[in-house]
Formats: sequence, C-alpha cells, structure tokens
Amino acid sequence: MFIKRVALKGMAAAAALTFALGIAGGAMAGEAAHPHWTYEGEHGPEHWAAISHDYAACGEGKTQSPIDIGGAQEEPMPDIGFSYKPSKINILNNGHTVQVNYDAGSSIKVDGADYSLAQFHFHDPSEHTVGGKSYAMELHLVHKNAKGGLAVVGVLIGEGKENAAFARMWKDLPKKADDKTTLDAQINAEDLLPKDRAYYRYAGSLTTPPCSEGVTWLVLKEPIEMSKAQVDAFRSVIDGNARPVQPLEGRKVRSKAAATH
Repeated sequence: MFIKRVALKGMAAAAALTFALGIAGGAMAGEAAHPHWTYEGEHGPEHWAAISHDYAACGEGKTQSPIDIGGAQEEPMPDIGFSYKPSKINILNNGHTVQVNYDAGSSIKVDGADYSLAQFHFHDPSEHTVGGKSYAMELHLVHKNAKGGLAVVGVLIGEGKENAAFARMWKDLPKKADDKTTLDAQINAEDLLPKDRAYYRYAGSLTTPPCSEGVTWLVLKEPIEMSKAQVDAFRSVIDGNARPVQPLEGRKVRSKAAATH
C-alpha cells in the first residue's frame, strides 16, 4: 500500500477520498509534507520510523503488516461479500507501484459493513508469506467504509500461466513515476480474484509509511497466476517494492474455510 509522491489533479472521487483519509496507494500529497522513502538504502524499511515523526508506527507499532501467515486457527467466519462492478482503467505509476484508481460503486461487506473499493495495486515480490513461502507478486485491493475504516484484500500471485484478466492493463503499464492514463477499456476487479474465496484474517497496518494501524487484512488463500513475461513486465517498471514481514506480536490469525461465491 502506497503513499503518493506528488499530488494529482482530477482524481476520481473514490481516489480523492482515499487521498484525504491518508490510506494506501495514493494517500498524501507531496514529499514536502511527507518525506521521501524507498525500499532500500538509507530510506528503506528499516529506517522508515527515523525519517519522520509521522512514521513512528513503522518502528513502534505492535500490529504491523505484512506478516508470515502460519498456524492460523480455522473459525466459522462469513464469506467476504464481494460486489464489484466494471471500472475504467485509471492507471497510475506513483513511483512506488502501479495503481488503478477504481470508479465508485464497487464494494465488499465485512462484519455487516460496506467497504468501497478505492484502488488496487501490486507488490513484487509478495509482502505476505505463508509458512515462510513468498510468491512472485501480490495484489492489494484497498477498501474504506463510511467511518474511514480500512479493509484490504490481499491476493497472492504465483508464476505460471498467462492471466488474461490483466492483459489489457499490462500492455500500457506507465513506465515513469507520476505517469498516469485512462485506457479506452474497462476492468472488473471480480475477474482478478481466485475462484475459491477462503481467506486468512488479521488486524494489521498499512505496509508503507506512515504504517497506520487499524487495518483489517483479508488475505485470500488460493493464489492466482501470472506468466513469467507478465511478472517481468511489472518488474521492468517497479523492481522490488515489498516491505519485509513484521513480528506477529501475539496477534491471532483466523482462517476461513472454503468460501462460496
């Protein structure tokens, strides 16, 4: 999940609210107010907390993300209520990831509350690991509810067959930071999900500065696939943007059995 480097004009309404709330993927405006951070070197993850007082949670937080998922306890939990509609492909390279700002009208239901889909973006390699296993990439679908609460659906991506659902977007990946475009095509986030919607759930945080906590994480168990060419295409634009796994600090990871959809 990512913090924007430069303020953008003409953002879609959902993305603009995401910006105002300071949530992942396009949250804050400009490095003058929010200092520069990276994934390596003197501004890398191990130094985030020292870069700014605003980033203190990156070092002091007790419910940080991502985590290694292991020993999850299976519990009777409801299915995630996915209600996604097609959106224009409003695609942005924000310097930290490739992000699609999603048109208003799509949501998930968690604990009886509706969370609107604001945007989705990608990490290379996966930020979450399962039993110590890392995946080629990870997709994060970022949602917010009426009270500003955040719920993120994580989708693990393994290297395998070409994924047709990403084909149109992958042809026009913005190559430079702050490049953005709206493609003459639509995408339905439903098509990006695996068939089985069983999931792991835990309390976590944003995975980028300011590492704010209070995020509900829903990591789908079944990975999807992308071809090596598709993975390499992303890496040619964004090469390495995963925060290392964080201590569990006694948190409980819950496991939902096979889900219906």
